[in-house]
Amino acid sequence: MWSTQFEHEIRLAEEARAAGQGGKARVCARRAAGIVWGAYFQRNEIADPGPSAYDRLRHFLTLTGTPQGTREVVEHLLLRVREDFELPLDVDLIAETHRLAQALLEE
Repeated sequence: MWSTQFEHEIRLAEEARAAGQGGKARVCARRAAGIVWGAYFQRNEIADPGPSAYDRLRHFLTLTGTPQGTREVVEHLLLRVREDFELPLDVDLIAETHRLAQALLEE
């Protein structure tokens, strides 16, 4: 079930952030978002590009008529880090991924 996998990745992201491992936290948040998109694609009978979170996020950006507010979250999840390995924006990817799951899959 998507929610079990999602919660596992979010827990790993939170643990990584608490341990000062921002890069690992970003990767885990991105994987959690990929799980959400996979479930969303399946639920809405949209072709899934595969299990890669990155591919799912990139595929989402090609779709039209997507839920409001989700594009910005996906763009944040795909941001490249600066030379100091920090994101160029001050965003909480874990919190944004939680909001993404609520917007797309919560009933």
